Amino acid sequence: MKKVLAIGASNSSKSINKVFATYVAKRIKDVSVVTADWEDLVLPLYSPDIEALEGIPENAQNFRTLVRSVDAIVLSLAEYNGMPTAAFKNLWDWTSRIDMKFWSNSPMFLMAVSPGGRGGANVLRLTKDLMPHFAGNVITDFSLPFFYENYQHGNLVNEKLNAELTEKIQLFQKSI
Repeated sequence: MKKVLAIGASNSSKSINKVFATYVAKRIKDVSVVTADWEDLVLPLYSPDIEALEGIPENAQNFRTLVRSVDAIVLSLAEYNGMPTAAFKNLWDWTSRIDMKFWSNSPMFLMAVSPGGRGGANVLRLTKDLMPHFAGNVITDFSLPFFYENYQHGNLVNEKLNAELTEKIQLFQKSI
């Protein structure tokens, strides 16, 4: 059975991105879902000095191993001031020191989720543009605005957004 890694790119214990990434990954047929846990991804702030003195932290190495162990990735981005979270950017920085192509060309469903009306549009665009430089193979993307209004009781309740998401999940599934 194929494995899909669900990542909510926020270290918040109440991350709506982790909730939504897991929800989407579980809607993919005939796969097992592995969810990244930020408790396992805590890292010191990237510094060339720390790298020179201590090397690459074990959690960054473990993340790289996790990415390589799956067949596909569902990544939901949080947007803080129009950019990725510091925690996610830091994980990216450390992991790229191991291997600049650390996303390994795995098929990726890239998303952004926000409680606001723009649905993380900036972070989605920025990250999507960067992915090819790090072997990120973005098959499709999706933006979910107004999370708390559109996602209730474990389901995407907005019919138009749900139809769009279903279509994109089907497209993504074909790439796995």
